[in-house]
Amino acid sequence: MHDSDHNPAMSDTHSDPAALLQALATALWSEYFLIPLLAVVGIYLTVGLRGYTLTHLPQAFLLTWRGRREDRQESGEISPFQALMTSLAATIGTGNIAGVATAIHFGGPGAVFWMWVIALFGMAAKYAEGMLAVRYREVDALGNFVGGPMYYIRNGLGRRWAWLGACFALSGTIAAFGIGNMVQANSVADIMRETFAVPTWVSGSLMAALTAAVVLGGVQRIAQVASATVPTMALLYIGVSLLVLALNVQAVPGAFALIVEQAFAPAAAGGGAAGAGMWAALRWGFARGIFSNEAGLGSAAIAHAAARTHNAVEQGTIAMLGTFIDTICVCSMTALVIIVTGAWTGTEGGAALSVAAFDRGIGASGPIVIGVALAVFAFTTIVGWAYYGERCAEYLFGVRVIGTYRVLWVLAVLPGALFELELVWAFADIFNALMAVPNLLALVLLSPLVFRLTREAMAAPPRALYARAHPDA
Repeated sequence: MHDSDHNPAMSDTHSDPAALLQALATALWSEYFLIPLLAVVGIYLTVGLRGYTLTHLPQAFLLTWRGRREDRQESGEISPFQALMTSLAATIGTGNIAGVATAIHFGGPGAVFWMWVIALFGMAAKYAEGMLAVRYREVDALGNFVGGPMYYIRNGLGRRWAWLGACFALSGTIAAFGIGNMVQANSVADIMRETFAVPTWVSGSLMAALTAAVVLGGVQRIAQVASATVPTMALLYIGVSLLVLALNVQAVPGAFALIVEQAFAPAAAGGGAAGAGMWAALRWGFARGIFSNEAGLGSAAIAHAAARTHNAVEQGTIAMLGTFIDTICVCSMTALVIIVTGAWTGTEGGAALSVAAFDRGIGASGPIVIGVALAVFAFTTIVGWAYYGERCAEYLFGVRVIGTYRVLWVLAVLPGALFELELVWAFADIFNALMAVPNLLALVLLSPLVFRLTREAMAAPPRALYARAHPDA
């Protein structure tokens, strides 16, 4: 997601309004509120779907592959594949590198196991979001297909719930500027300065120019850039990670054993990861997993609503791959490199831990790999969240706000790169939480429909899941 190694609870609480906001953000995202809420909803949906999201992974990949093709007979703006890549652009970010390292630093290797667990259950939430996005989407005054939690709350739960949809949209509009824009720009500027000695104002200006070139072109251009950038960068990152694992192949079985063993280990004496017990592993694994893959937040539904399809079950099946690719594939690479190289036993945390791990794995080119990956992942997050925020603003103010919103989005990038953002972080965390709560409520209330449509699709002939949407298949 948009996550980094930021941790509000660890921030300096002596400074005034920032301290109060960070305390609220920490409370909302604590193990006493949102984290268990997200986990419980994911488990409930997985059970209610009778394990559909786990047993239909091969079909999900097949549907995604077929979804690359343009099908002008279908209603929508972008291909199903482009919808997935747009959601992944917003999802795969600094959390896949710095966030995973933070989870291991504070929760030990066992945190990785719980990150996997929450991702597997989170796939059900992402599936439901993608399905409901297509089921309840609308066509706006410009002829664009628009959807997401605000629409399936209003159209699925009824007009008396419209205020809750508006709450989601308002929270999404505000959160996008923080977590999806300024914080990401700041991360890129820091990376470019530390790794390549690029002045902050240079990288900020370049990012603003690139953002303008993409965002001002609307969802089609965002989808095109995401479809080219996200799979390329993700595959390169996974490839370099696999190289490190191949060079340390003798340590790989031990790494998996350590992950499982420490996931259930009682707390040991001593501090840091070495003393992390099961509770710390579970807390940090769940928290960073959720922050990375956004399952339950509802944001990805906005991208999937634009998909060129009429088959809600099909698009939901494609949508659930976002969580699998983000966490099971990309996050796992970072985690395994950190563990097999032994870097996790050091004192570093966050991005510095990932840099140290790749440095041990492939030498001096390690920091360059991390620097480039972090910069590209953060930039794609800016591009993906531009679309999310725009659609939330449109829900509230109509299509007349779109042009102004895009200009403001581009203008926010440079100051984001230049200034300290503790307050922005806190605001973003709070409004992210205020997005998640209405969405989770809607997923639970609409779950009978999700379960029924899924059962009907499973009862149909094996090829029916994708045959109607791809009659030439």
